[in-house]
Amino acid sequence: MPEAPRSRPASFVVLHTLRGHLRARPAIVFAALDTRFRPSASSRSLYLADPSAFFIVSQGGRWYRAEYRIIPDEHGSHVEHQMLNVAQTARSLGRFTGRKVAADAPLAFQTLLRQLRFELE
Repeated sequence: MPEAPRSRPASFVVLHTLRGHLRARPAIVFAALDTRFRPSASSRSLYLADPSAFFIVSQGGRWYRAEYRIIPDEHGSHVEHQMLNVAQTARSLGRFTGRKVAADAPLAFQTLLRQLRFELE
């Protein structure tokens, strides 16, 4: 499994910024997300998981990049998910190709938070 770049490419478009809160410590939330998202060794998806920064990047295809940040607070963790179109050419084609994924992202994120609450809180 190749490693995703930590930095965003020079040109990108943020499609969604989604946020939620969990009453669980950041290391526990990070581990749960890493377990869910880590691709298999044979996957061609790019992936980066930095436990010291509570930061995960999953990048696949020619357009899609997902970033997850877990930010600690006194009551648990804020979870931020950003979905980006990182297509360097034919950006509108990336928007067209990923329209369903982008449209489904808010509900998918809420479902993820609900599952994590059930498991971790």
